[in-house]
Amino acid sequence: MTAAAPIPDPSPVPLPTVVGGAPTGPRAVTPLRIGNASGFYGDRFAAVREMLTGGPLDVLTGDYLAELTMLILARDRIKDPRLGYAKVFLRQLEECLGLAVDRGVRIVVNAGGLNPARLAEATAELAASQGIALKVAHVTGDDLLARAGEFTRTEGLLAANAYLGAWGIADCLRGGAQLVVTGRVTDAALVAGPAAAHFGWGPQDLDALAGAVVAGHVLECGAQATGGNYAFFTELAAHADLTHPGFPLAEVHADGSSVITKHPGTGGAVTVGTVTAQLLYETGGPRYLGPDVTARLDTVRLEQQGPDRVRISGVRGEAPPPTLKVGLNRIGGWRNEVVFVLTGLDVEAKAALVRSQLEHVLEPAARPAELRWTLARTDQPDAATEQQASAYLHLTARDADQAKVGRALSAAADELGLAGYPGFHLTALPGPGAPYGVFEAVHLDAKLVEHWAVHPDGTRHPIPPATPAQLDAVPLDAPDSAPLPPPPPPGPTRRAPLGLIAGARSGDKGGDANLGVWVRDEDAWRWLAHTLTAERLRILLPETADLPITRHLLPNLRAVNFVIEGLLGEGVAAQARFDPQAKALGEWLRSRHLDLPEALL
Repeated sequence: MTAAAPIPDPSPVPLPTVVGGAPTGPRAVTPLRIGNASGFYGDRFAAVREMLTGGPLDVLTGDYLAELTMLILARDRIKDPRLGYAKVFLRQLEECLGLAVDRGVRIVVNAGGLNPARLAEATAELAASQGIALKVAHVTGDDLLARAGEFTRTEGLLAANAYLGAWGIADCLRGGAQLVVTGRVTDAALVAGPAAAHFGWGPQDLDALAGAVVAGHVLECGAQATGGNYAFFTELAAHADLTHPGFPLAEVHADGSSVITKHPGTGGAVTVGTVTAQLLYETGGPRYLGPDVTARLDTVRLEQQGPDRVRISGVRGEAPPPTLKVGLNRIGGWRNEVVFVLTGLDVEAKAALVRSQLEHVLEPAARPAELRWTLARTDQPDAATEQQASAYLHLTARDADQAKVGRALSAAADELGLAGYPGFHLTALPGPGAPYGVFEAVHLDAKLVEHWAVHPDGTRHPIPPATPAQLDAVPLDAPDSAPLPPPPPPGPTRRAPLGLIAGARSGDKGGDANLGVWVRDEDAWRWLAHTLTAERLRILLPETADLPITRHLLPNLRAVNFVIEGLLGEGVAAQARFDPQAKALGEWLRSRHLDLPEALL
């Protein structure tokens, strides 16, 4: 393994801008306008053009990767070793590359997935075919599949990728790149890297880096920062058009503070609420760990500076941990699903009958290893339509043998057609089954992962990690020290949905679910902090009753953030539950009734 070279003194190289112009002095002071045009693989295709034409911009980023995406790209790579990247990015560039170059906008994307070198090569080929001179660089070193036997079992393993940080991106930009392609980097690195290059930050600039990481976390999911998936969307719609929300951008300053905004005239809105919601998305405790810095989410301060302008300031940074997260995607087996429609009366009895019938006819040797039954009571009494009178019984089967979830299960379900409950029918005939993936994360010493910046001229530059020898590291088990606020005064209450006073945003991290809940004034915060405990959450969401739950307080955001371990089984690709990514877990919680103080209603 190549020895890591020391990080060179990062002499600032302000990124060129067309609109507004970057300073040419020794240290950049002009804010860097960084926009986002993708929050996931499959996001709005037109967003790249919208962001390039909507207003001034210095850097355009795109986040195409997620745990499930890495599995999809791994299967692409198996079919063709030259694939493994987000192909849609090339199609977006076909119509927008010239526009970006003409406007002097640098592009930084993680669309390289499992094959950043090939996507960089394909991008250069596209530019040449259009007669465009383009300096393309890429970041590599995250793909550890060939070495996976050193730290995990390799059975069924399709991808093993370390989450790299911002310094490879920064090095590519300092080397003159106009477009940087990465593989698996942290989502926030797409913003922190350009900011570090522009302002000349080094590894010791922890507060500035932490501020950029927070801005990057707000931008990474695109329109979620401008009103998408927003709990109080009905209120927002009263003064903003949510039909076609614009994508967000951050005006990042030299101290790491930023203003989150969007191009003028675009849909949606940027408010303290929309930014708060996104800050709570897929995070945990006050310490947001990353390969470049540990950002203290409990120091974040938000301020509405004007219409569609929210200032983020006060973010403190601590040293990053000495390890890097490595995401592992593997084939877990085969999965199939049968959905029985139960209409009218005796729904529970019908469900019990079909369950006993099907399990009776499955021969022991052909029985799948896992059969999971879930009854969704969507039926209504005295319904005006047949669909409204129907409930759905879902059967999910898993096994390492495709035949057990395919032919055997299909035959067993089909044979009940004339022998089952009255009104027997299925939403669709069961198919042959499909492979499902599982995700897990391990952590490796950062020194064991090679991180390379490959400049436009093809030269490779090693990017060593920041280590505790360079920085004062914070213990990974440092406690959540935020104190409880004073309890609210007693008063009359009314039974009502939590969502009348609280917003929520939820998501997935491997097999765990994150659930953030926030309120909008201090009185409500005092009530929330004392009322919505882990024990109360288990009562409100019975699915979580037997699972480990950690609660974190974030007073500056007036928020509590829960991490619910194991709710999602082996990750989104395993499809372990209804809503496998926990996207609507927060909305379920908001719909639950409890005693709310009348003073808050």
